[in-house]
Amino acid sequence: MKAPCKNFWESLHYALNGLKLSSQEPHFRLMLVCALVAVIAAILLGISLVEWSILILLISTILSLETVNTLLEKLCDYLQPNISPQIKVIKDLAAGAVLILCLASLIIAGFIFIPKIINFLVS
Repeated sequence: MKAPCKNFWESLHYALNGLKLSSQEPHFRLMLVCALVAVIAAILLGISLVEWSILILLISTILSLETVNTLLEKLCDYLQPNISPQIKVIKDLAAGAVLILCLASLIIAGFIFIPKIINFLVS
């Protein structure tokens, strides 16, 4: 068993390694591309500070939940390498949680971006 983290920098190193591992996952990369598109749209459309706050909160929450989903999948695969109906339920529930957040985020993004896009097209 490893010794507990000795200091902040060691903890930060482990967290950055976790981000590196997450960034190797295809779904995480897809979410990053979507986030980049949203950020570019936000810059071009000049969203407000409150809208930026909401956008950043949504992006960080989606990326965090996708990381937790990957963690659960890898843990399940480690604990039960063979196909298992119970493990499938766990994985499906975790994926469903990510889907709920993504759908809610799309709706909120619509609230933020659609009026600005309409305003841009009309003017």
